[in-house]
Amino acid sequence: MSGIYIHIPFCKQACHYCDFHFSTNLKKKDEMVLALAKEIQLRKNEFQDEIVETIYFGGGTPSILSIEDLRFLIDEVYRNYKVVENPEITVEANPDDLTENRIIELSKNKVNRLSIGIQSFFEDDLKMMNRAHNAEEAKKCLETATQYFDNISIDLIYGVPNMSNEKWLQNIETALSFGVPHISSYALTVEPKTALHSFIQKGIIPQPDDEVAQEHFQILVDKLSENGFIHYELSNFGKENYFSKNNSSYWLGKKYIGIGPSAHSYDGKNRGWNVSNNSLYIKSIQENKLPIEIETLTKTDRYNEYIMTGLRTIWGVSLERIEQEFGKTYLDYLNQQASKFIEDHFLFVDDNILRTTKKGKFLSDGIASDLFLLNL
Repeated sequence: MSGIYIHIPFCKQACHYCDFHFSTNLKKKDEMVLALAKEIQLRKNEFQDEIVETIYFGGGTPSILSIEDLRFLIDEVYRNYKVVENPEITVEANPDDLTENRIIELSKNKVNRLSIGIQSFFEDDLKMMNRAHNAEEAKKCLETATQYFDNISIDLIYGVPNMSNEKWLQNIETALSFGVPHISSYALTVEPKTALHSFIQKGIIPQPDDEVAQEHFQILVDKLSENGFIHYELSNFGKENYFSKNNSSYWLGKKYIGIGPSAHSYDGKNRGWNVSNNSLYIKSIQENKLPIEIETLTKTDRYNEYIMTGLRTIWGVSLERIEQEFGKTYLDYLNQQASKFIEDHFLFVDDNILRTTKKGKFLSDGIASDLFLLNL
């Protein structure tokens, strides 16, 4: 089973914290949609023996596309690939795009999952992040979306400067009041060359505090587990049967094709990424050339990736798989590196699976990097 990710590189406006590839100039939107469809065709041979179980529209802001555009691209996937009977088809959307009519139109198509970028239910947070929607639109769109869609995920951001624990808890409780079955939540990170980075350097916005972020994370974990959510990946919480199949496929090492500028692909041995430039991307595709760079992963790269993704999830790192796939030298190295984290109760081994403890979860990326192999 495998997935197709389609990157829609347009947004109405730039969020202050975002460093993803997008453009606020929509002039080339129609050309881009045709180029995306053509890349879908050009790459069909990569998945001759694969069955597609997820189609994911990410961005950028996919909800900028018309229903006709989305339908056209979904149909293009069906025309060129084998697709399971009931695939998970997700569209990322912003609340300001989700009018009732739009939600109804989406629900009448093959789209069966919405991922809504709420980020916060508070006006001051949304303004600080430069989101295109306001708090009222966030609530209104969820009221409507939950009437037409069963499978909805929302994004929330924690560790926001000047956000108290009480305010963060209110954000979570508001989200829970709508009965959504999946929540993705991320710490506010300051990426270079973003507006947020510039505001912090100028002293306009305070630097996010790691300790506050850690407190918010623990509040989130506790509150969602009380409400029947399973913390299946560091930033992702889902009710039973509502885990994101698309995201889970990345963490479980399944193959996927990334369509569109800046999109990444993985075939089990090689990682590829498309050029992060809309004009160059369109020009290449029109000339029947794939604007992709490919890196073949070494055994050590694959080991490191498995450690990183495994420790972020409830599936953990299988010590048996490490030995079978990478050999005893890798297993011995992992056991040796992990021992101090096990002693300090950040990691534990159960049924030959290495996992993070509750205490170790928030630090899983840092712990993973200490288990990485540089050369062997």
